[in-house]
Amino acid sequence: MKTSTDITRRRMLITASGAVAWAGLGGGLALADSTEPAAKSAPGPVSSAKPLPPYAKWKDADSMIVHSANTIETRRNAFGSSGITPLDRLYIRNNIAPPSEDIMKDPDAWKLEVSGVKSPRSFTVAELKSLGLASVTIVLQCSGNGRGFSEHKPSGTQWTVGAAGCVIFTGVPVKAVLEATGGMADGMVYMTSTGGEEIPPGLDPKSIMVERSVPVSGIEDAILAWEANGEPLPLAHGGPLRVIVPGYAGVNNVKYVKHVAFTKEQSPANIQQSSYRFSPIGVKGTPEFDSIWEMDPKSWVTLPSDPGVPVKAGRVQISGVAMGGMSEAKKVEVSVNGGKDWQEATLTGPDLGKYAWRGFVLAADLKPGKYELASRVTNADGTSQPEMRKENNRGYMNNSWRDHMVTIDVA
Repeated sequence: MKTSTDITRRRMLITASGAVAWAGLGGGLALADSTEPAAKSAPGPVSSAKPLPPYAKWKDADSMIVHSANTIETRRNAFGSSGITPLDRLYIRNNIAPPSEDIMKDPDAWKLEVSGVKSPRSFTVAELKSLGLASVTIVLQCSGNGRGFSEHKPSGTQWTVGAAGCVIFTGVPVKAVLEATGGMADGMVYMTSTGGEEIPPGLDPKSIMVERSVPVSGIEDAILAWEANGEPLPLAHGGPLRVIVPGYAGVNNVKYVKHVAFTKEQSPANIQQSSYRFSPIGVKGTPEFDSIWEMDPKSWVTLPSDPGVPVKAGRVQISGVAMGGMSEAKKVEVSVNGGKDWQEATLTGPDLGKYAWRGFVLAADLKPGKYELASRVTNADGTSQPEMRKENNRGYMNNSWRDHMVTIDVA
């Protein structure tokens, strides 16, 4: 049967190319969220058995947890307290292994095609830089962040809290590109972005290509970014050019973007049609289920957070990060007894806009014993982080405060 043959062939290519990716010998497929069994996602520290891949060798190894060559997580205690996640600590999530480093030799020469507009055309990055400039600070978060807490162990990378970061992206507003191309063609409903990863020969591009559609309402603050935290956007994070749709889950912020189209329908690619859908447990994703787009309010304690390291009794500064999703984080509460009692924390650091996260801190006098540290955020729209996760087949968008709670020993 053709379908069975195609799936078998694809799995063989995925297995082979995964080994290639670890060896750093070139492109290939990652074990994407749509196919990777939970058993294949045993996280571990950076080591000879699980090294940082060549394209990410510059990462701070002590701050990272390696799941695979294309899924690398930030340690819970490594986010820092400034509000901005350093690039060398920012997580990595690729559905397909990155393109060759060669594309970074002359990043200004990278070409973007724009269609679904009154005057379709292509732009180099150098030409995009002449159209406008904007910076936006966003929480970049993988849709599966928090999946590792799900009791049904959904397939995909078993992230806990580290598939997220807060980053300042700089580039050209999508609205400026629309203006330069005569505006959107009539009747368009979505912005559809296509990544520039290489597709191995012999595969149906729709089965693995990274092409995501978002509602055109989402492009109000969207940019095409070539810079992150004041540095040229590295290959590991989508350089030379990536789409940034503030407030939307990471998969919608397409890396190595080569084509932006304004379309009447969502992309026919599997990553849009069947992956990244809120389907019930045991049910495969299809277009009848909601797509993974806007993020929800979420927070977690970052320090103290190591259950293996006792905390000295006395005054303890409990700190963490909190995001509001589509509106700013306005209030954070902290519990030291597993949610039985709550105290309002102090927001720390600068307010970098509604799409950024805020640090928070609560000073607590803790006597010797065991404590369950939890946090919950309420955003400007009045939506609070829930106690329980939204159960779904792939463990997407888990923002349960109870799941993200951490237990510490005080001595």
